[in-house]
Parts: sequence; C-alpha cells; structure tokens
Amino acid sequence: MSYVRQYYRILDCYQTRVRTSLSYAVCVDRFLQYVGSLCVSPSGAGGWAPVESNKYQWLEVDLGVRTEITAVATQGRYGSSDWVSSFLLMFSDTGRNWKQYRQEDSIGAFTGNSNADSVVQFKLQQPVFARFLRLLPLDWNPNGRIGLRLEAYGCPYKSDVASFDGSGCLLYRFSPNTTPILTAKDSISLKFKTLQNSGTLIHTEGQHDRSLTLELHKGILLLHLRKGKSASSGPESHMVVSLGSLLDDLHWHHVAIERVSGRVNFTVDKSTQQIQVPAELSPFEINEISFGGVQCHGTQMVLSRRNFHGCLENLLWNEVNVNDLAKQHQKVSITGNVTFTCAEPVSVPVTFAGAQSFLQLPGAALHLQFRTWNRAGLLLTFDLQQQVGSLWLYLSETRVRLQIHKAGRILLDAVTGFGLNDGQWHSVDLTARRGRLTITVDKEESSTAHASPSFPVVSGNNLFFGGCPDSKNNQECRNPFNVFQGCMRHIHVDNNAVDLIKVQQMLIGNYSDLQIDMCGIIDRCSPSHCEHGGRCTQSWSTFHCNCSNTGYSGATCHSSVYEQSCEVYKHKGNTTGLYYIDVDGSGLIKPQLIYCNMTDKTWMVIQHNNTELTKLKASSGINQHLAYFNYSADAEQLGAIITQAEHCEQEVVYHCRKSRLLNTPDGSPFTWWVGRTDEPQTYWGGAVPGSQQCGCGLQGNCIDSDHYCNCDADRKEWAADSGLLIHKENLPVRWVVVGDIQRPESEAAYRVSPLRCHGDKNFWNAAFFNKETSYLHFPTFHGELSADISFLFKTTASSGVFLENLGIKDFIRVELSSPMEVVFSFDVGNGPFEVRVETGGMALNDNRWHRVRAERNVKEASLCVDAFPGATQKAPADGHIHLQLNSQLFVGGTASRMKGFLGCIRSLQLNGRTLDLEERAKITPGVSPGCPGHCSSYGHLCQNQARCVERYNGFSCDCGLSAYAGPFCQREVSAYFKPGTSVQYTFKEPYELTRNTSTQSQSSSIYSDLTLRGENVSFSFRTTQSPALLLYICSYYREYLAVLLNRNGKNRDAEVFRTSIRNLANGQLHRVSIRRISETVSVQVIYFVTINVTYTHSNKDILKSGELDPEIARLNSLGFSGCLSVVQFNSITPLKAALLYPNTNPVIVTGPLAESTCGSSSPANPYPAETTHPLSGKRGGFKFSLAILVGGSDSALIGGVIAVVIFVILSALAIMVRFLYRRKETFHSQEPKSIKPEADSPEYPFHSEPTSQNVLSENQKEYFI
Repeated sequence: MSYVRQYYRILDCYQTRVRTSLSYAVCVDRFLQYVGSLCVSPSGAGGWAPVESNKYQWLEVDLGVRTEITAVATQGRYGSSDWVSSFLLMFSDTGRNWKQYRQEDSIGAFTGNSNADSVVQFKLQQPVFARFLRLLPLDWNPNGRIGLRLEAYGCPYKSDVASFDGSGCLLYRFSPNTTPILTAKDSISLKFKTLQNSGTLIHTEGQHDRSLTLELHKGILLLHLRKGKSASSGPESHMVVSLGSLLDDLHWHHVAIERVSGRVNFTVDKSTQQIQVPAELSPFEINEISFGGVQCHGTQMVLSRRNFHGCLENLLWNEVNVNDLAKQHQKVSITGNVTFTCAEPVSVPVTFAGAQSFLQLPGAALHLQFRTWNRAGLLLTFDLQQQVGSLWLYLSETRVRLQIHKAGRILLDAVTGFGLNDGQWHSVDLTARRGRLTITVDKEESSTAHASPSFPVVSGNNLFFGGCPDSKNNQECRNPFNVFQGCMRHIHVDNNAVDLIKVQQMLIGNYSDLQIDMCGIIDRCSPSHCEHGGRCTQSWSTFHCNCSNTGYSGATCHSSVYEQSCEVYKHKGNTTGLYYIDVDGSGLIKPQLIYCNMTDKTWMVIQHNNTELTKLKASSGINQHLAYFNYSADAEQLGAIITQAEHCEQEVVYHCRKSRLLNTPDGSPFTWWVGRTDEPQTYWGGAVPGSQQCGCGLQGNCIDSDHYCNCDADRKEWAADSGLLIHKENLPVRWVVVGDIQRPESEAAYRVSPLRCHGDKNFWNAAFFNKETSYLHFPTFHGELSADISFLFKTTASSGVFLENLGIKDFIRVELSSPMEVVFSFDVGNGPFEVRVETGGMALNDNRWHRVRAERNVKEASLCVDAFPGATQKAPADGHIHLQLNSQLFVGGTASRMKGFLGCIRSLQLNGRTLDLEERAKITPGVSPGCPGHCSSYGHLCQNQARCVERYNGFSCDCGLSAYAGPFCQREVSAYFKPGTSVQYTFKEPYELTRNTSTQSQSSSIYSDLTLRGENVSFSFRTTQSPALLLYICSYYREYLAVLLNRNGKNRDAEVFRTSIRNLANGQLHRVSIRRISETVSVQVIYFVTINVTYTHSNKDILKSGELDPEIARLNSLGFSGCLSVVQFNSITPLKAALLYPNTNPVIVTGPLAESTCGSSSPANPYPAETTHPLSGKRGGFKFSLAILVGGSDSALIGGVIAVVIFVILSALAIMVRFLYRRKETFHSQEPKSIKPEADSPEYPFHSEPTSQNVLSENQKEYFI
C-alpha cells in the first residue's frame, strides 16, 4: 500500500513561543500575518534582529510538544539589508542540553540567505524529533545586521514512554498454551534515553536455550546472540555485535532489530549492520521478552551488569505497542518501579571546541566531569595564595597529572587514572585538607593520588578551565600545555554547583569560544571510515586509521598494498615465489598468499590439503570414500581468481584394479566430483562436462573400446585414467566421491592436483581511442565515501580527459592536462578540488605505458603517476563527504565537451572492479579493442641480451641469444661437474679436412681469409681446486686460447694476470669475460668488483702440428670439480644446449649432469673494492694465468678457423668451443634435414642470427664437453 504523507507548517505565527539569546534582543512581532511561507508584521518590519550582531546570538522556538521536524526555511528581515548567510541548527526536548543537527554526520553549518527576500529551504536528511528548536547565526550580511524570518515543517508525533529507575522491568510473555511459531520475520523497535552509560535494554528467551540480549555498555550498544545459560558454553555459541557510540548523551536514540530467516538487521540511529547468524544460533523461537533488565525472567544472566536506567519510547514488538499493553496490564507484567512518564534531568554541559576556549570562574574548584578524545589538554589552572606558585591540573598521555610550579621549578607532581581519552564521562575531585592534597578520578580508590606539600594549597582569585585568555597582559593564567578540547559538566566551586546558564548570560565569570548548554563531542570512529579491518583512533577534530597487518594502506586503509595477480608481479620484474594476491584490489576480498610460477606462462598455483596420491582398498561396511579438499584460498577468493584468469586447470588421476570409475557407457557413475557450483560432475580429466567420459573416451584410445574410461574395463591389471579439468565454471574440485571399492579384490588410488591458473584478463584489457570525440560509457560510478581509480595509458597527444562522471553538482575527473602533468579533480559539495602531479620535465606522451592511481576518501585525496612523487590534499575537517553522481561514466571522453583522449587506456579499475573496455570497444565507433606495443614499456625486463617479443596481450622474452633462461632470461644456467661427467657437442664444418691430409695446405689457403677477427667469450666458475684449466679454445691448427688457474702464475708462453685476491679458488663465484678484436685481447674478471686488463700480442712461436701444450695437458690430466655457469662463445650457449635442449641440439651427455643453482651470485662481498690494474699488477699468493700461443700467421692471434668445445675428460674441465666460419660467397652449402630448434634453444642462433660473421657447413664433427 502506498500513501502520501502531508507535512505541515508547524510555526504558528500567533501561538508559537519564541525566545532569544539576550533580554535586550528584539523578539519576533506577536502580531504577524503569513507572507509566502514566512511571517512579517503588517507594518512591513517583520523578522528577528538582535541589538548586537555577534556570534553569541540565537533564536529559540518552543513547539509545545515533541514534534517531527522535517525541514526548515529561512528568509532575511523584511524590507532591510539584514540576513543570515550561515547558521547552526540545534534541538532539545527540555530547552537544556542542546544537540547540534549535522548533515552527513560532519556538516554542521547550513547555508543561509544571500538577500533579504528569497526563501532558502532545507529538507533534513534525517527528521528531528524535538520540542525546542534553536538557530545560531554564524555569518550575516557584512553591510547589515543579523536578520531572520524562520519557518519549520513537519508532522505531529505520538510518544508512548516508560521510565525505568534501574530496578524495574517489563516482561512480555506469550501465552503458555500457545506453541511458539517460527515466523519468517520478527522485529523489535524502540527509542531510548539513558541516565547511565550501561544497562540492559532487552532480553529475550527462546527454545533450546537460545537468547538475545541488547545491552548498553559505556555508551555503546551490544547485541548478544547466545545458546546456553552461561559463558562456558563456548565461543561458537556466543556472538556479539556492537553498534553506536556516545549514546549516553541524554538524547533519544532509535534502535531496531529485525530477524529475516537466518539474518539479523541491527540498526542504531542512521547506522545498520547486517548479521549472518550461525546455524547453531538459528532458528530463533521466542517465548518471552523483558525490557529494562533480565530479573523479570527470575534468573541473573551472566551478561547483565545492571538494569536500564532511563526511558523507553514507542516500544514495538512486531508492531504491537508493549507500553500500551503494560498500561492495560495485558500480557505484560511489571516488576519494580516503572512509570509511564519520562523524567527529564537538568544537566548543562559546556564544550571547549577551539584554541581560544576558556572558562574563568571565581572560587576554589573541588569537582568536575569531563569527556574528550584528546590525549592531553589543560583542565584547570590557578595561582596559589601567598605567591606560593601556580597549580596545573591537566591530561598527559591519557592520565590526570597535577603539578605546582614556581619560578620554573616543580614543587609537586602527582598523576593518576589511565585511558581517560575514551570519550566517556570521567570525574575529577581535588581536595586539600589538613596539609594533604588528594586527586581522585572516577571516585575509585585505585585511581587516587595523594601528596603532602609543605605549603598551603589555596587558590587565588580566579580559576581557569580549559585554557587561558589570549591577552599579552594576562599574568594570572599561563598554560604551557595543550588547550583542552572536550566537554565539562557538574563543575563545583566552593562546594556549590556552578550555574552555567548564568555564565552564558554573563552574570558570573567570563568565557570565550564556548558552546554552553551542549556537549559537541562527536565519535568520528562510529561508524568507522577505516576499511579492511583498520583500527580507528581519534582526537577532537580528526580520526586516524592504523592499517598495520591489514594488507592495505592510505588514510582510510582503502588501497591494497598487494597486486591483483601473478601477472602483475611478473611485469614488475618479480620471479617465481610466494606472493600475496589481492584479486579485487580495494574490494572486500582479503589478500591471500599464493605461489606464482613464472615460466613462459605465469601460473597461479593454489594448494589444497591433499595433493598426494591416496590409496584405497576394499573395506567391509564401507561403500563409498568421500574426500574434501580445503584450499589455501577461501571460496570467494577462488571464484575471483578463476573468473579473472584466462585459463585454469586441475589434473585428476585415478589408478584402478577392479575398481570402475564412471561405469560407462550406460551405467550410473561410481565416482563423481563436486566443484564450486555444488553440482555433481560425472566426467573425468580430459573430457567435457556432461559427457560421462574420461579423456581416453573422448580421444578414442581407451584400452577397451566398449568403455569410455580405462578403469571401466574392470580388469585385474592396474590401469589409470588421468587428465586435466579445464572448464572454469566447475573448478576447483571441492570434494570427490569414490564408489567402486566395496568388492574384496577392488583397489584404487586417486590424486587431485593443485588448482593452476594463468593469464589476467583484467591486466591486459585495453581500448584504443583514435578520435577525440570517441568515448566509452559505463554505468554511474558509486564511490560515495571512498573512490579509487587506477589505469595505464600511453599516448602521443599533449592532453585529454581519461574519464569523467558528473552529478547534479558533484563530479569526478582524471585528465592529462599537459604532456608533463596529470590532474585529478572532483567536487563533493565543498567546491572544486584538484590534485596535480608534475613529472619534472619528463613527457608522458612518449607512447609508452604510464600508470595512474587516484584516490579520494573522507580524509584526503591523492594522485600517483608512475614512480614520480605523489601529491596529497587534505579534505576539509567539517566538509561534505559524500560523492553523489548520477550520469554515465565516460571513459576516453567527456560529457562536458572537454577535449577527449587519443591513445590507449588499459586495466581501468574503479574501487577494485575492472571495466571491460575491450567488450565495450567492439560496439563503439572510434574505439578499437586491445592495444599493441608493450615492448616499448616492458622490454627492459628482458635481461642478458634477451629479445622482447610482442604479443596481443603482453609480451615475452626470447632467450635464444642468451646463456640465461627464465621468463626474463635472468636465471643462470649452471651445472656442477663431477668426475666421469662429459658432454659431447657436434658442430657443422665446411667439409672434413681430416679425410685427405693432402688437402690441408689447400684448405689453409682457402680459409686464410676466413679467420675470425674477434671473439666474445664469457663464463662463470666456482671451485676450490687449483691449479685447474678453466677455458680452452683451439683451432684445427692447434692455435688456442687457454685460461688457467695456477698457483705460481708461470707459463713460458702465457701472459700472467696477477691480482691482490689471495685465492680465486675460494669457492666464490667469479665471472670471466674475454674479448678479442684482431690482436687485442681484453680480460675482465668480476668478483663483486671489476678488473679490466688489455693485452696486445705479437709472439710468433709455433707449436708443431698435433702437439698439445705440456702445461695444458698436465692440468687436463689433474681433473676438475666445480661449477660452470652461463657459458657463451659469441652467440653460442653450449652448456644451456646440453642442459635444457639436448633433444634439439647435437649434444650427447655422459655421466651425471643436471642443472644446478651453483651459479647464483653470492649476496655478500668478502673483498674490498679494487680498481683497474695492468698485466704487471701486484703479486698475490694465487695467480690468474692467461696463455695465448700463436701459430700459422703473424697477423692472427687465434688464426684459421676455430672450434669451441666445453668438455670434461677424465675428471678434467676445459672449455673449448669449435666454431668454423666461411663466407656466404665462397660456396653454396646443402643443408641436411634436422629437427628445427626451439626459439629459446642455444641452437637457434646458428639458424637465425642475422649479424653472424660465419656460415655453418652441412658436415658434422664430434667434440667432447
């Protein structure tokens, strides 16, 4: 049923009583008539105008009874230049203890008039229920005075109240003859006003010892759901939810508890919390309800500290008025003192709100109460008589401290209390009697401090509360501490209560910047704006979020500190390992630790509790085996990971002997599994959903063609069915049921692998905008309190709007304002706000990817661009906080006719939700899906001479020209050599020179012009052996280059490189690079520092053909044990070929040889830095010897055609690569048929390197490695 509610004007111009701030103010004329919606006098001079226009004026209206006020309207004084441009609105039930009306929980000031004639009306977001209304002008026409006409709108309000004195209660008991009915919905609603900060409001008893209790504890409401009569029933049977704060303010507060099936909606004032009730606490069948306490049930519950002391209004149970039933004594029994009128206590608090606030009173203070959020602040100070000194009573680190100072010396120091900045009322008593000074906090003996000064503690003429007057000539009050910000009440001076209303009327004392007759404390942490479990703390004027151990950062713990996928981590240069993944960024899903296997594809691996092979045997009485799989991520996280991934898979394996799997082709399956849809799946790995087949059935290669699974053949021999489950909608496997294990001869074993997913559809989701007028539109962005926007862009344009969303007045926009500046702008009602980041001269329109992240919350707005210094702007302390948008979200363009964006936008996320740019771009003119060209931005991630390869969604690193491997070619390919290990590597030659020795001289002349003019040789080694042969490069003519590790550094034809390092055979990793250009050889040794050596050689000593240098032969015979890593000769990587691609390269491995991590660099530097040395450098205990012997021609250092081989023979290590060259124009070769090498294979450069100086022949020759 729908209806229209009529609101009425409730300020009767003839009957409403109006009161003003001071007796000499001009009141509203009692003889008024209606003009429009407001009132003026017949003479035309209507309205309120005080004699003095200052901030202490106010206009108060008594409505006679409590009324629902829904709107107010203001107008300037008739026929004048007097109007109010901003004001505060206060309300009260008693004309005392006023409460300020706030918009959006923070905005206190209303915008008033800009002239004397127009009417400004405000509809209150939440109606006010009050008898008294007060308006306090803040600003007015500077060329006039305060002038005002006022109207209020609302409805009559019915109030049924019951008053409880802390000993009574109401018991609403259902008929004993009626069986409790479990309804789909139950509700309790009421309003309460309390005189104490703790007490039980509601307690219900239900069947099966279930109960619900609503308890006020220190001004906070606690909702208890319990099963059992005591706390010993365990934590699983007791649930507590808290809501609200500062509810002991002597004002009415609305509470509603609504149960809908297994969910409870708990509402306090404007805040609602939805509670999912555990199964053990639901369903809830209520037998009886007590209001005001629990003693009505005849038992004292553990939860009850005290009964409620205050008033309950409009108490409804399922729309039944319990107060009416109590008055009529129907179904409700009364225990103790319960009345049906609400006594209104008189309490006048005072608020110290600013730095200039103080209260000055005559006499000696004995007692006061205060409440605050601040950790420090002055409570009271005065000078002692007889010039004894000055006394300060103040808060210090949440404790009350008293000090007496004189001439800079502390004569007395006492401290007591703790945690007094909790927003609760705390009392302080100060007594000085018989030479004993006592401070007591909250009237507790444990919070009492005593002192016995040697001088009388008697105050002078004046007491100063909260602060001191701002006067240079003030010698009576000095405050070296923080001012007090908070509320005080019940101030007693000379054993008499101070009448603060007389202070307000300036009849006694003095004050400045005080709000008298109200406590303006606000709980900025209720509701908390700290997200994701951040802990909220506050001071008087602001709040702070502690984001420690949450996984989030920022002023409100909104932004995740983790990336959203392994793909993102990879493209930040990370390698395989465990990483926290936050799949929805700033969304509600928690981060999860996940293993990222970063190979050519980036795999996210989610483990579960049973990845091992589980064996099953027949057991009597057991017909089925049920296995549950608990994953390291919860269901919500798993669902988001699978949805975001491009591909997911999970291998399932079933081994069987006389144990059928799916019972194909026509039987009911014996085994099935259940995924995240909670539906049984009757297909196995390698098959498709609904097929009731295994992989072999789909491929037609089962061992029995009559069945679609190998195990369904039901043979006595062991068989197996295995395959990958790849349909994402059914993954992951949550549980498996194995059925055919009851027969005596049945045996089975199963294994479910971890869930593996690769790809990130969100990270590469992009659109290209090729016109300034083109844009994509999406539904309205909802980021009322927190909004974060992140994306990547690349462009060649100088400016353009990335995105924009408009409201009636509010808006949000991110734009490239110039090639070197990004601007984030918005308006939430406080006027346009801008945050700018400048790049310091670095252009952003370089057609490379740049990352932008903008965030706006109730505390601040921030903007980050790449790694440039971010910008942050604080939000106004008491400004509007809700961002209210209503138009479509424009991406790449605007609705405000600003210049659109030209270029690419990628991975656009708003509050953790990715917008599908590609899908929308497919149907939008001027916008195309996807955006190529990733290597320009990510190519630097490919290391060690790797080549960046473009892909549609991303890029890859081609390691074919590198001795390294891995996704970024950063992993050292290493092996540890032991005795007996050898590798044989075969290279192509132009033809076999050894077949006819008579052709050797001819071949020498043929290839005399084909000699290599330069080589680049590099490798790393780690060994404790010395001497040793590290590198040996030779030609057919025994021309060679050898690197030896020797103790004495002596060799008849060797150039000896000496270093100050005591021992190169020290088990540390050393990197060697040798480069020859013509007759110049450069040697570089890196052992955490770099040493460079240059050598020019003209030695003409020639070895006889077939001879091996005796020193090399000797070292070869000694053998070698150690590590070799990243071995490379020009573009050839023989060790990588042997380890990673033995099937696609001419490599034969003998003995144990496996890839090792022995080539990983040591993290520490045990040696001091060393600079470049000549060959005749300093002597050391061990030498690094470089031998270069020349034969054949004088002009060639390593003349002729050379071959390079890595080998280990008889435990001897040498590095020898045989590599034969010829020019293309010399002759045409006929290539033999062979296996095409992989792109990452070390054989690949032989076929694909465009800059190689050599061409390989068709014949083969074998060499040992």
